[in-house]
Amino acid sequence: MVKKKIGVTMEVGNDSVAVITISNPPVNSLSTPIISGLKEKFQDANQRSDVKAIVLIGDGGRFSGGFDINVFRQVHETGDLSLLPQVSVDLLCNLMEDSGKPVVAAVEGLAIGGGLELALACHARVAAPRAQLSLPELALGVIPGFGGTQRLPRLVGLSKATDMILRSKSILSEEGHKMGFIDAVLLHGDLLTMSRKWALDIAFGRKPFLRSLHRTDKIGSLSEARAILKNSRQLAKKINPNTSQHHICIDVIEEGIIHGGYSGVLK
Repeated sequence: MVKKKIGVTMEVGNDSVAVITISNPPVNSLSTPIISGLKEKFQDANQRSDVKAIVLIGDGGRFSGGFDINVFRQVHETGDLSLLPQVSVDLLCNLMEDSGKPVVAAVEGLAIGGGLELALACHARVAAPRAQLSLPELALGVIPGFGGTQRLPRLVGLSKATDMILRSKSILSEEGHKMGFIDAVLLHGDLLTMSRKWALDIAFGRKPFLRSLHRTDKIGSLSEARAILKNSRQLAKKINPNTSQHHICIDVIEEGIIHGGYSGVLK
């Protein structure tokens, strides 16, 4: 059996779509080298004149199982915070979401934690049937750290987003489509083909070019948001009365509602 090379690759097709592939078996976790590779490939795709649009996909039928939590252990052992990669702003905001070229996530198998947050920073998400989607960070004692606290509420509304995040709820792509953060679920044909076409449709103005962090249409008024967050705090007390991560997570969501998504990402 040939061992697959760990890394991030980019191939530009005759259709001018750059396909960026994450390869880190078994679940394409976002280790520090993978994150560096993503930055390099997105920079390259953004600069190349022969690239009109970008598709992000995971190798081996899985999008990404999220951030490599072994990095946390290394930070605890060494006390070296510089081991935590700069992802939220450098990669997700600057290189992906604010790119002048549309980025479509081709999601299959699973998109969990930082993997789902990576997909939420794309301009559209096309999914295979029954892909597993979740932001389980609170169950691990941390909060979603790559902007999921800001983008999910902007895509599905505050009430649905806080419920999914606080309960560390896992859903399938079909439900994600109903909620509004998966743009299409593939019924037949090839996921990559459909995602390439979707990306070009955005590039040529046939589909909208939407940046999740900049959206406000699903948020509602400030008073509505405050009422939802108050209920969320009650739910957080029930879910886990003895730890603080649920409440910290709500503080971060609230920061984004009051001061804008970018402030929320920074917090």
